[in-house]
Amino acid sequence: MTTVLAHVHPGDTVYGQVGDASVPLRFGDLPDEYQVLRDRAALLDLSGHRLIEISGPAAVDFAQRLLARDVEYLTSERCMMSLVLDDSGQVVDQVLAFGRENGLLLESSVGAGDRLIEHLRANNDEGVEITDRSGDLTVLGLEGPYAWGVVGRLIDGELASLPFEAVADTVWNDVEIIFARTGFTGEYGYQMIVPIESAADLWQASLEHVTAAGQEALELAMLEVRQPIPRLETAGGANVIEIGANWLVDVTKDEFVGKEAVLAAFESGQGRRTVGFSGGDTVPEPGARVLAGGEDVGEVVLAVRSVGLGATLGLARVDAELAAAGLEFTVEGAGVTTLTSPYIVPKSWSIPII
Repeated sequence: MTTVLAHVHPGDTVYGQVGDASVPLRFGDLPDEYQVLRDRAALLDLSGHRLIEISGPAAVDFAQRLLARDVEYLTSERCMMSLVLDDSGQVVDQVLAFGRENGLLLESSVGAGDRLIEHLRANNDEGVEITDRSGDLTVLGLEGPYAWGVVGRLIDGELASLPFEAVADTVWNDVEIIFARTGFTGEYGYQMIVPIESAADLWQASLEHVTAAGQEALELAMLEVRQPIPRLETAGGANVIEIGANWLVDVTKDEFVGKEAVLAAFESGQGRRTVGFSGGDTVPEPGARVLAGGEDVGEVVLAVRSVGLGATLGLARVDAELAAAGLEFTVEGAGVTTLTSPYIVPKSWSIPII
């Protein structure tokens, strides 16, 4: 699946394959795009996120059973992030669920659309309609401490002050769009679901007020606030508890696919836990061993060079009793220190919407 905006992106855009989607990793230099996102506002091509419509009389019952969070009373003015699990409790995807008058609209994580649709259809006991809307709708995002100002100049200032996870059906340039206050990076975040035939026009109009940032800058900023990136964190069969995404699961629900496995993992207290770390001059590969006092206590899940920290930043999965901040470990001969999240404090936390 190639981005529908490829024809308006710069010729030197660097693309990469993420799951089933080809996405812009960088439009220019990563440090510049990161700084734009953290200091001002960035425009995001989120067309690698698949949009799937769930409709029919049993749509809400189906979604309530398939999503790990409670969406029974999700209205058309709200959206909610949730995990989707299989029977063994493994993460299928992390979705953004939009309440709609005739059911729900699910937005997959980047490159996970095929897997999500296959899972939904395989578990369609209620006989709902499952429609891939990615042929006619796509997603653009805005993130940054001053993204609210861009919304005001681009569409309507009142939309900028929507509560978190609020949704509004609005109009831009005579085109109906779904507008939502969301966010992946801890900064002010917004999404615009727009018909594909108008996406390029909205993208170009947005660029008059803001600079584009690619997937690499987005995922670095996500890591810095410990926003889960399931495709990078679930290798080796790690469960919801081990990756630290239990906040995206509501175990008080009567039923959802994977609930028994999640409860069993929680009650057992076994397995490893994920913790952030920083330090060292190199970026270790996933699977690199984590040592404490010369003893193997875990492995690196992912690591990158953090522009904001000016150092290596990563996640490690370690013995549960060692998943705490301020501990000293060794990775590939270099000393690292475990961290408490967020690893970078977003500027949006101290900047009001005016």
